[in-house]
Amino acid sequence: MEGAELRGIVAMDGPSGTGKSTVSRRLARGLRARYLDTGAMYRAVTLAVLRSDVDPTDAPSVARVAAEARLTVGTDPEHPEIRLDGEDVAAEIRGERVTRAVSAVAAVPEVRGLLVSRQQEVIAEADGADVGIVVEGRDIGEVVAPQAGLKVYLTADAEVRARRRTAQDTAQGRRVSLDETHADVRRRDEFDSSRAVSPLRRGTDAVEVDTTHLDVAGVLAELFRLVVENGLAVTRPRTTR
Repeated sequence: MEGAELRGIVAMDGPSGTGKSTVSRRLARGLRARYLDTGAMYRAVTLAVLRSDVDPTDAPSVARVAAEARLTVGTDPEHPEIRLDGEDVAAEIRGERVTRAVSAVAAVPEVRGLLVSRQQEVIAEADGADVGIVVEGRDIGEVVAPQAGLKVYLTADAEVRARRRTAQDTAQGRRVSLDETHADVRRRDEFDSSRAVSPLRRGTDAVEVDTTHLDVAGVLAELFRLVVENGLAVTRPRTTR
């Protein structure tokens, strides 16, 4: 895919632990595209809720905090940033405290409405600049960008996803056990799949990619193939001097 660039939208959906963030960033980088991590936006709002000492299950209060929070999200796949009220919170939002509360916050309809609108603005900006964008989350193909030229649903066995998350957390200095992570994976799957607004599910027009037995290179190869197959890759002619 050397020299190829993405044109259009790639929607990447699926549960945690499938390698979604890693391959989405690398796909965007490889195709000179922008990258949007919608999950980071929900995590940042969750952090704002926790800092305000608001119960994540108190929907009206959560909605108020979300409306007042100043979020800035970057789209550079090399250095994606997320800021809350001007502060870089990229590391803090990955902590256990936020992870345990984010599903409840993300289930609040007002939060989803607010952030989906923001996400669609970012996508529209990329489209207006004739730049491709890879957008990852849990409701991208169905809600955020139903017009996406390629919709992918990444999946993997729950135990494999738990092992991946445990390894990632350990590498980042967070001490967790595999059993705790496995339980959390199952809990989040159940919560996200059963929520009333924008539940996690595979869209009828999404291509399922099972990453259980694939490494990052294998997943990327399949994604590049799908991008080409769906006519979203353009090759810039080389200029001669």
